[in-house]
Amino acid sequence: MRQRIFPALWMVLMMFPVKAQEGGPVSREEYIETFAYIAMKEMVRTGIPASITLAQACLESDNGNSRLAVKANNHFGIKCHDWTGRRVHQDDDQRNECFRRYKSPDESYADHSAFLATRSRYGFLFDYSPDDYKKWARGLKKAGYATNPRYDDHLIDIIEEYELYRYDRMVLAGEGIRTEGEDVYYAEASSRQIYTKNNIEYIIVQEGDTPESLRRELDLYRNELYRYNNLDEGAELEPGQLLYLQPKRRRAARGSEIHIVQEGETMQDISQMYGVKIKHLCKKNGLTEGDFLTEGTELYLRRSRLEPLLKIEPVEEEPPAEALRFQFEK
Repeated sequence: MRQRIFPALWMVLMMFPVKAQEGGPVSREEYIETFAYIAMKEMVRTGIPASITLAQACLESDNGNSRLAVKANNHFGIKCHDWTGRRVHQDDDQRNECFRRYKSPDESYADHSAFLATRSRYGFLFDYSPDDYKKWARGLKKAGYATNPRYDDHLIDIIEEYELYRYDRMVLAGEGIRTEGEDVYYAEASSRQIYTKNNIEYIIVQEGDTPESLRRELDLYRNELYRYNNLDEGAELEPGQLLYLQPKRRRAARGSEIHIVQEGETMQDISQMYGVKIKHLCKKNGLTEGDFLTEGTELYLRRSRLEPLLKIEPVEEEPPAEALRFQFEK
């Protein structure tokens, strides 16, 4: 069942780092204790391990003490790229680089999740188990999140030294955390049944549902439903329609290797059926998103159409018997 963290304690928790800064820099322990609940909330919402989010935030923001974190609420060092919001400039790899500026740390954490979930180069991370922080750390390095060649090792060291993996386990067990004498706990946001396909949460649309009503009911961020389900903003929903609450994957679940196209099916239909992003379906099958699908066509769901089912290693042939006899006689 999809869950959320009660936001009412946000103001109480945000007082903590301010007090710490008045007496000096925030320690790593203080930072983790303050922001663990946001990382857990993001894990519930997107599947990104809370341990990874926290370790990245500690490293990128110097435990909340960096200029970007203090002046711009940017806890992950995310640069402007296609950002249309407020900005701040400072030297980094180059002089006077552009970084995103947020209204609150909560907005920074949410944008970090969106940054990973919506960029193709990070898509493969969501194939990993949410409690495998080592794979996620190495995947972030592979995808080029940071230029430091030991970026993955630094993340793993922080996670293991401060046992951040316990937050992943708590989320997966449906538990909450305790901080500063206050209970920060999860509560069901809805009595609606939530299902899982290809390790992605989804719901079935009911009579009267709209994207906005579902956003409020399920505690989603704006445009999540549209983005995860390839819908145009303002699209009308139909009862019985499947809607994903998390990003789709690069490939289908094991056991779903090939789909035979049925009459009238579109790439969008098949994407929703298996929880696979349209662009990856197209890439595996040498298609483009606008291509018409012919009934009876085989679509590959887990591997490329050109990739062999079995990789056969070459075997050296034995020399003929006559050649062996000749070598022996010499």
